[in-house]
Order: sequence, then structure tokens, then C-alpha cells
Amino acid sequence: MDRIELQKLRDLPIEGVAERLGLRVRMHKSLCPFHDDHHASLSFSVRRNSYRCFVCGASGGPIDLVMRHLHVDFKEACRWLADEHNIILDEWQPQTSDISHQTSFDASRYERFFERPWLNDEARKFLFEERRLDARVVRWCRLTSWKDKQGVPWLQTPYYNREGKLIGIQNRNLVKGALPRFRFPQGAECTIYNLPVLSLLSPGEALYITEGCSDCWAMLSAGHKAIAIPSATLLKKKDVELLSTIHSQLSTSFHMYPDRDEPGERLFLQLQKVLPSLEHHQLPPGCKDYSEFYLLTKRKSAFK
Repeated sequence: MDRIELQKLRDLPIEGVAERLGLRVRMHKSLCPFHDDHHASLSFSVRRNSYRCFVCGASGGPIDLVMRHLHVDFKEACRWLADEHNIILDEWQPQTSDISHQTSFDASRYERFFERPWLNDEARKFLFEERRLDARVVRWCRLTSWKDKQGVPWLQTPYYNREGKLIGIQNRNLVKGALPRFRFPQGAECTIYNLPVLSLLSPGEALYITEGCSDCWAMLSAGHKAIAIPSATLLKKKDVELLSTIHSQLSTSFHMYPDRDEPGERLFLQLQKVLPSLEHHQLPPGCKDYSEFYLLTKRKSAFK
């Protein structure tokens, strides 16, 4: 990991990291998980992007918090942060390739993988049994799969720009609990997902904004046109500008089911600043994201 990649992790908002770890942050404070705390003695400094407990003395930044909370070493903590926030750390290359490392994404190396998408048994189970996705959505998104030399199954998700040009790939580990959970080719640009759907939008038509590919697949399977922001902590200026342009060009009606957590609501508020008409839809109790809501509706319809 180079210095720039490491800085990306250190710059992740400390309170957002704490919430991802399951801590309940209120007014920049939380119960300290490192001792028997009953009075919210863990304090967060947004300016310094750090935490400190004034009882047990625990302190540090995002990486230190993950190391201590999950009882992992520095490298594993960095990997966890990268996986949780969709940060690209290292290069994935096909095991059969002897091409040297590159500094920019070479789409020509990967385009053939998505010309005839192929799903192994693990990918089919994940997409159709666990996620209950519509097969037409899987074909539209050109999802494919592969296995590495150790036999680990991976799901490949291509990212295309608005014109349909391949600009990045997300590789998802299909072994539950395994790390790394995500890997990316060098130079991959995985920002707003499913941009080609914009060419199908009619003036004034509804467009749903989701957090992450999985929620986007679920939204598409439910019959809605949708795009995805990779993470609540990774909303980039150019992404906001693109959404604003779409709104001005097509008078698009934007909708969102924010994840039922602080980062999800924060993402909604960020987007609402540039999309004042963005409509908030509330997920029902027990559903932390739209994927879970979609599965709930599928189960209910199965019993009718």
C-alpha cells in the first residue's frame, strides 16, 4: 500500500467508521467499547478526525479504532476499512496474465470478460437464491464470475460511463466473511454505478439513487430505474455535478431509500443539497437497506 492509499483510509470520517463498527454516536460521543462504560466517555474530534476515551485512555484515528475494536493487526484493519468503504487499494489481475502493473485502467484487457457473461454455481446462488434478483437485471448489468488459483469464487461487476464505455470493475469475494471482500483492477473508476440507464430515461421520469451495487440490483429487479453511489462516505464532487446535470437536462424526479443508519441519512442530506426535490422513502423497521426490503417483499408475495 502506498502513501496516497494509506492517506485515503486515514481521511475516512472517524464518526462514520465508528458507526460502521456498530458504535452509536450522538453529539460526537459514544459508549467506549474498550472498558465497561455507562456514560459515553468516548469522544470524537471531527476537526482532528480522531477519538479519545477520557476514562481508559484509548485514542487514535480511523485505522487505530478498527485495529482495537476488531482485534486485528494494521494490515487487516486497512483491508476492513477499504472493503467497508469501497476504497481501491490494490490491483487485481487474472492469474494467467503476465502483464506488468499499470497506472491507468486498460479496459481492453477486461472487455472480453463481459461479452459473454458466465456465472458459476456460487454466483448463481448468490444472485438468484440469496438475492432473488431478476435474471434480466443480471444480464443488463453484465455480471460475470471467475475463480482464482485457490478456487475462491468471485463475482465481477463492470462499471460503465454514461456512453457505455467500461471504466472499472469491482470483484466481490463470494466466500462469506472472507477478506478481501472486494478487489479492483489498477486505475479502475468505480464511482456512480449503472450510468447507462440514463440513456433510457424519459423527461420527468423517476430515477432511484441507492447506496452500493446490491441495492441497485434490487431496485432494478423491483422494476425501477436506478443508479448507485458506491458508499455514503465516498460522494465525490463530480458525481454530484453529474446528478445535477441530469436533473437540469431531463427534469428527473429523484427518489431514495436511505440505509437505516447515520451514514445513509447523511448521504441523503448531502444529495438533497444539490437535488432539493429528492424524495425520501422510509424503509420499514427491521430492514437496514433496500436489498433487505426487496427480499422481504419477495417473501411476502411468495406466501400469497
